Amino acid sequence: MADALSVGVNLEAFAQAISAIQALRSSVSRVFDCLKDGMRNKETLEGREKAFIAHFQDNLHSVNRDLNELERLSNLVGKPSENHPLHNSGLLSLDPVQDKTPLYSQLLQAYKWSNKLQYHAGLASGLLNQQSLKRSANQMGVSAKRRPKAQPTTLVLPPQYVDDVISRIDRMFPEMSIHLSRPNGTSAMLLLDIWSKSNYQVFQKVTDHATTALLHYQLPQMPDVVVRSFMTWLRSYIKLFQAPCQRCGKFLQDGLPPTWRDFRTLEAFHDTCRQ
Repeated sequence: MADALSVGVNLEAFAQAISAIQALRSSVSRVFDCLKDGMRNKETLEGREKAFIAHFQDNLHSVNRDLNELERLSNLVGKPSENHPLHNSGLLSLDPVQDKTPLYSQLLQAYKWSNKLQYHAGLASGLLNQQSLKRSANQMGVSAKRRPKAQPTTLVLPPQYVDDVISRIDRMFPEMSIHLSRPNGTSAMLLLDIWSKSNYQVFQKVTDHATTALLHYQLPQMPDVVVRSFMTWLRSYIKLFQAPCQRCGKFLQDGLPPTWRDFRTLEAFHDTCRQ
């Protein structure tokens, strides 16, 4: 018998075990053939019974002998070494199943996360631009008592510049009535007239949302952009009763149309759907 290889398997015993398996299958087949053929080739019933029992016992002894031989050879085969390197084939179990990989849901979550990150980064940038905090190393060392008090600053624009900006915005939105008046000298007051005053709840909500939009659109360095952005947002209410909600797809919810307009996309949402 050959010596065991480095992998721990006796190849000669392995070949003999395969031959023993084939012999065992042949012995089992003869047992079933004997049962299938039954008692035959004898004249008397007693002779047929004795011949059948003797033949059946011989076949069972053959099965038992071949099974014992197979068990003996299986003990000689040995076991593969646990330290046998599998190389790249050992990584096959780590490959993910494509049907069970949540790739789409992960991509969708990453997209939503990046979209929110971009939105909040824009808000933070606007707030930082409003504050305009600039401190030098010397100012940081000065005590709070000696620091000069910051003087309030206001944005003063020429009246002609304000008139030109309002005139351009008025031409951009011909369906809206825009009036500019100066009741106290050079200070300008902008009047918007889209609908007359109403006691209906839907227009009260629009007024509340417009107040929120005024607080949202703040960029002191570019006031014309602020006014134009707010007017563009306000113009989206032209289809107040025609645009369905982008979340639920309904025109009415609790008897009210979608009164909220997104500050970036101008899409319509109900108050409960925009959360």
